[in-house]
Amino acid sequence: MKYIVVLGDGMSDEPLEQLEMQTPLKAAKTPQMDLVVKKSELGLVHTIPTGMKPGSDTANLAVLGYNPRNFYTGRSPLEALSIGVDMKDTDIAIRCNLVTLSDDDKPYEEKAILDHSSSEISTEDARILIEAVRKELENNCYKFYVGTSYRHLTIWDQGNVVDLAQPHDILGKIIGVYLPEDTALREMMKRSYDILNNHPINEDRKAKGLNKANSIWFWGAGTRPALTSFETKTHKRGAMISAVDLLKGIAVGADMKVIEVAGADGTLHTNYEGKAVAAVKVLLEDDYDFVYIHVEAPDEMGHQGNVANKVKAIEYLDQRVIKIVMEEMEKAKANYRMLVMPDHPTPIWCRTHTSDPVPYLLYDSTKEQKNNWLYNEDEAKLSGNVIKEGYTVIDRLFEL
Repeated sequence: MKYIVVLGDGMSDEPLEQLEMQTPLKAAKTPQMDLVVKKSELGLVHTIPTGMKPGSDTANLAVLGYNPRNFYTGRSPLEALSIGVDMKDTDIAIRCNLVTLSDDDKPYEEKAILDHSSSEISTEDARILIEAVRKELENNCYKFYVGTSYRHLTIWDQGNVVDLAQPHDILGKIIGVYLPEDTALREMMKRSYDILNNHPINEDRKAKGLNKANSIWFWGAGTRPALTSFETKTHKRGAMISAVDLLKGIAVGADMKVIEVAGADGTLHTNYEGKAVAAVKVLLEDDYDFVYIHVEAPDEMGHQGNVANKVKAIEYLDQRVIKIVMEEMEKAKANYRMLVMPDHPTPIWCRTHTSDPVPYLLYDSTKEQKNNWLYNEDEAKLSGNVIKEGYTVIDRLFEL
């Protein structure tokens, strides 16, 4: 038996007037999911433990079977694993986003944050900008590392786990009250605006109609993580397919195989087909037991507040990932169980994560099941199936 998770990041949502009071998942044309759910278990799963912040870090740990209350030490340390940073026990890792602040003459504290991803900046452009920041700000205490797209990393030697605002939580707001209380972190953010706002890369981006990546933003501080090996825990050889350093970092920490797919960039235009083909290959040719296919696009569209593109991202997931995986597995006559779900909601109205339970479908190619469900939030609720501890959903997949 082979095991597959298809994770549509932030795919769940709330009813929207623009969609005649449907959610993006309900409004999207998803013939493959609607076909397979009629042969599947449908329900809701709580991926965010009560009292913890809703995020892709805690939620994806849970989906992989790691209780966030026991294993979560912060988001950035997981990304450090992906980048290859060997953290000391005394190091603090901090996410260093490239964000878009209002380009005006107001003092830094009075600027508004317009875009947490700087128009989904390419890693190539971001690398040049982070190098400019590094040249001016790096010292023995603070080290800067290039990640992917707008997501980068700072390591703070002998630092503290300080409370830092998530940029996607404050879009459109004046930043003053959300800046770090720590003086050094706050001053580096202010200086980064002077370094970046008129940088040639940003002048070129402005000319092209793209948002400038004109400030760094620190958030997600944490200490060195220690995850149990996925294979030791589950007795399954596992592989991860994702464009996002967070997910790749979780995989590195769990001793899972990390598969790089050309053109997989975490955007709406990622290489969906490449992810699907790579998943089938690692299961059938490399003989792994489990693969986790993570698609970031629905979450990014939720953060951008883009209804049409969130619907499109879900449709792409349906036709360009799930359909291909199922067709290839069936062509090979392979027995498999597949779990399809989001990690958390990213509702359009608030453009950030919430803690509401998310819909899941669980398909088994060896079992005949018949029902009349469709795959969306409303029908998952009507099913009456509820998994209260998200970190146990993988046990359901593995039939433990």
